[in-house]
Amino acid sequence: MSKSVKPVNPSGRMPMKKGLGERTVRYKCSMQNTILEVLRSRGWVEVKEDENDFDLFWADRGWMREYFDQCFMEDHVRINHFRNHYELTRKNLMVKNLKRYKKTMDRDVGKIDIVRCDFFPTTFELPSEYHMFVDEFKRNPGSVWIMKPVAKSQGKGIFLFRKLKDITEWKKSDIYRPREEKGDEKEPPETYIVSKYIERPYLIGGRKFDLRVYVLVTSYVPLKAWLYREGFARFSNTRFSLESIDDTYVHLTNVAVQKTAPDYDPDKGCKWSLQQIRQYLTAKHGLEPVEDLVRQMNDIFIHSLLSVQKIMINDKHCFELYGYDILIDVNLKPWLIEVNASPSLSASGPDDYILKMGLLQDVLHIVDMENRLTGKEKRVGGFDLMWDDGPVFAEEGGLDCISPPSYSTNTFLGCYDDRKKQLRNLFKQIMVQRKTGT
Repeated sequence: MSKSVKPVNPSGRMPMKKGLGERTVRYKCSMQNTILEVLRSRGWVEVKEDENDFDLFWADRGWMREYFDQCFMEDHVRINHFRNHYELTRKNLMVKNLKRYKKTMDRDVGKIDIVRCDFFPTTFELPSEYHMFVDEFKRNPGSVWIMKPVAKSQGKGIFLFRKLKDITEWKKSDIYRPREEKGDEKEPPETYIVSKYIERPYLIGGRKFDLRVYVLVTSYVPLKAWLYREGFARFSNTRFSLESIDDTYVHLTNVAVQKTAPDYDPDKGCKWSLQQIRQYLTAKHGLEPVEDLVRQMNDIFIHSLLSVQKIMINDKHCFELYGYDILIDVNLKPWLIEVNASPSLSASGPDDYILKMGLLQDVLHIVDMENRLTGKEKRVGGFDLMWDDGPVFAEEGGLDCISPPSYSTNTFLGCYDDRKKQLRNLFKQIMVQRKTGT
């Protein structure tokens, strides 16, 4: 067993290693990006790939699927995914669970809360709901729809269409045809979702964008969720137009897509911070509409998590950092596009690097392998506790935004983030409390 080692301390942390005795935290990491750098910066011990004597494992989803059920883990061990995280992060299952949740709310609560659940576009799973989709398509002639493979990311396989014959041609393609018609050596057809396209997105400089927002869940029973103050907007590289629905550079904001554009500037990039977005919208529309927008986004985060709470396999060893993709329309209404279980942790530039380093440091602060928190904190670094078996309310007198928000929930999305100062004060206060016994 290794001896206690004083960790590298870039944020002035005071190490408190209860729960693990006197030894240093041992970690394992499947990734070769920012998270590995963050883990190494903490002075913890990195175990080899073929070793299983770890306290914290930042695993990929493949490991969860193949090995999680075969492992015996002591109480203190933590892993960065819930076993069936895909109930929220796989596109078709997310929609299925949201539809079921909406029906339950309609039956048990009433229409007021149903309006608060109206945050995802009309969506169907193909091929299983093809005939239901056709009926809806015929009721909305001339509308634009978007097709997405449920198991792919980074914009792969996505296309837009206006005519049903485009789907007919897709159905005839080799990808779609049943396996027995193609030969046993071929893969079975992919499942897709088809959604009504948001035809009037909010534009800045004539360009479409969506928001990446980070939510950390440390428990589903009871539900405990944290919202990160920082995030970013991803812009398309080309001015928006419905005249060119085949142009992915116009309609898809994924960095993996945009960086392949002929006129893409890697130094400039296509990102704004959430703070920049909030300031822009506030200057353009005033405080109240922006606060209402943020309130609606809070509803998206909470209701989407509640939609899977009863079916998610809760495990005290697990936590999950979700990357929410939100689109804002011209009426300042937010729409949930998808939720990512493994949001990209690779930095696309200096500002993105600072954001993700801080984000991951704060995730590890909350996971609290060294037992340094009291468990009563409402804020840790850039994270604010927004749900703890019920809504969490903000402290009075906080001036974290341009103006104190009119809503009472403890969320400050896109607001000022003095995370390093907050962490120093937090850990100092906890040390004093423990020394004095208060």
